Amino acid sequence: MNAGLLLLRLLLAGLLAGHAAQKLLGWFRGMGPDGTAPVFESWGFRPGRPLVLLAGTCELTGAALIGSGTATPLAAAVVMGTMIVAAAPNHPNGLWAHLGGYEVPFVYGALALALATTGPGAWSVDHAAGMEGASGPLWALAATALAVTAAIPALTLRRRNLRTTAPASRPAARDD
Repeated sequence: MNAGLLLLRLLLAGLLAGHAAQKLLGWFRGMGPDGTAPVFESWGFRPGRPLVLLAGTCELTGAALIGSGTATPLAAAVVMGTMIVAAAPNHPNGLWAHLGGYEVPFVYGALALALATTGPGAWSVDHAAGMEGASGPLWALAATALAVTAAIPALTLRRRNLRTTAPASRPAARDD
């Protein structure tokens, strides 16, 4: 089980770090902060550049914490909150990614929730620090509550910004 949890953590961390690198550095065919900012603004996340930097930093922080198995409930909350916000622009398209849906952020957030529930396993900083008791349904519930609470301001700002923007001026959402 510990090997499986380590593999799960490292895979999720690698994918999150890749998305962060697309936003922050333009790696992996990403557009970097300046190229991603107009996309964020079209989704209602304004001002675009600072919010791109915030999203990328949250993804990178979540990746580092999840990958190392450090403060796992907090790490899960960071990832889930970021993914709740990331799912919003594609929510009208439904779940499936091939139809422009929110499948990718849903899966990343769900994996983070699973890790908050199970804990990171014995091969983690949490275990080495004697924090293996910081997991389970109550910790997962607390992480989810923190994630939702943290996502609300960004989603509220987005909703307000979209109400003040004419629908014809918004480009179609795209996956980064």
